[in-house]
Amino acid sequence: MPSHAASIARDPFALAAHFAETRRLSEALVAPLSEADVTLQSMEDASPAKWHLAHTTWFWETFLLRDHLDSYRLFDESWPFIFNSYYEAEGERINRFSRGMLSRPTLAQVIEWRAIVDEAMEPLFGREELVPLIELGIAHEQQHQELLLTDIKHAFFQNPLGPAMWSEPVQGATKVEDGWHSYPGGVARIGFQADSFAFDNEGPAHRVLLQPFELSAHLVTNREWAEFMEDGGYRTASLWLSDGWAWVRENGIAAPLYWSDDRHFTHCGWQDRNPAAPVTHISYFEADAFATWSGNRLPTEFEWEAIARGQEGEEPAHDPEGGNQLDAAVPPLPRGERGLFGDCWQFTRSAYLPYPRFRPASGAVGEYNGKFMSGQFVLKGASCATVRGHSRASYRNFFYPHQRWQFTGLRLARDI
Repeated sequence: MPSHAASIARDPFALAAHFAETRRLSEALVAPLSEADVTLQSMEDASPAKWHLAHTTWFWETFLLRDHLDSYRLFDESWPFIFNSYYEAEGERINRFSRGMLSRPTLAQVIEWRAIVDEAMEPLFGREELVPLIELGIAHEQQHQELLLTDIKHAFFQNPLGPAMWSEPVQGATKVEDGWHSYPGGVARIGFQADSFAFDNEGPAHRVLLQPFELSAHLVTNREWAEFMEDGGYRTASLWLSDGWAWVRENGIAAPLYWSDDRHFTHCGWQDRNPAAPVTHISYFEADAFATWSGNRLPTEFEWEAIARGQEGEEPAHDPEGGNQLDAAVPPLPRGERGLFGDCWQFTRSAYLPYPRFRPASGAVGEYNGKFMSGQFVLKGASCATVRGHSRASYRNFFYPHQRWQFTGLRLARDI
């Protein structure tokens, strides 16, 4: 949901254009996929590409059209049961791992539904009171665009043939930016602080006291991770949290997800792994073990945000629009760009908990973030699969410590 700061009523034409652009990108992302591809579900954490297209449409139909357009009638009254995700207030739904059994409706039927919903939305863009909800819907669909990409990558990885979604690989990094960003210590203002859209978990803004620290100017690279592995990183219990070591042993973990010898699996199939590129697809457990091995630590989410905002002194704020982020339907691959945003989501050591004075929104949309504030860790930044403009310094992504199918990496911190 929007932040407690009121959203600025945008130009209805600009809002409609942003909506249309977002909807087009979702469909462009599935263009390389077959009817069989879009129904694949490789694990319970992931969803089929077709389901992502349908669920985002269900969101618009349910929370905008059904609730705010009297003349609208549901496209199919049985579809909310199969395309609701986790909204208890919206009633019963199929089990999450049953989404891959939905061979019907077909992709063509889902695309038809999307077109009808898109057209029906037109009268709502001029209603100022709906702007925050429309902005939430756009941000929600952008999140599912990233999930669509990471979920289909995991599904294709299960295929021994190593199929490619795109044929032309993205060029990667050639060098790494050395150095550290320093913070002298003091009071930092954290959380969303503008009069525009943000998710409810980004506020309320508040102050925290930070001790002097440094944040690495570069993400940990594939080369550095290979050194960790060669030094017995996955075989040394003393580097790991207790739960992490149990996870390593129970699952036979010996490398990041998608690694095999000197190659890794990408949206362009199996490719040679670039040593200078940021390591990705690691868990919180792995990130913490590497930080311990390196003699450093993971940053807190507040430290990361203070650097991103340029609060360390004379340094300017980092550009959340920068980096290798998703502009169009292109293969995502971390490049090792400068700046804090764009290559991969970066683990922090902060538990995902509510900020002081946090209150979830009323109604079903209040289930968007608040009820997940338990047992997960905050990640900051953005990834190569994040839509450009979606993230910001206050953005709080979150995952369970064992999950690693997203573009997740790490940036080290140290005390000074």
